[in-house]
Amino acid sequence: MKPITKETKLSEILTKPELIEVLEKYHLPCLACPLARFEIENLEIGKVCELYGIEAEKLIKELNRKMPM
Repeated sequence: MKPITKETKLSEILTKPELIEVLEKYHLPCLACPLARFEIENLEIGKVCELYGIEAEKLIKELNRKMPM
């Protein structure tokens, strides 16, 4: 998987269990939202952070650190 940026789709991130743990730590509401399942292919992590007031740079940095090689 290539490095995560603000444009990375949430669906790509959700394929890795260790990255889901990071999203849970930041209380990303999309993980529990039944409506997000319909849009998950188009949701960019940067836009989700913007919508919910999550510090995107901090989250992305942590996701990239946890990303499996």
